[in-house]
Amino acid sequence: MTKSIHSNEYKNVIKRLQEARKEAGFMQSEVAEKLKKPQSYISKIERGERRVDVAELSILAKIYKKSLEYFTK
Repeated sequence: MTKSIHSNEYKNVIKRLQEARKEAGFMQSEVAEKLKKPQSYISKIERGERRVDVAELSILAKIYKKSLEYFTK
């Protein structure tokens, strides 16, 4: 059995990112376009293959019109 490098808390952040994007009515490609990144950038974040730092999380929170606290509760 392989161990995840992500804590349960981080998995919750990922889940909240997916929920926020869907609630905002965006497809991954639309968010990526706003960030001037490829769609795979968002996909990798949401699959837990790429860690999101606080600065990126702040930008995503603005796009999704959510507070930073939304992602950490």
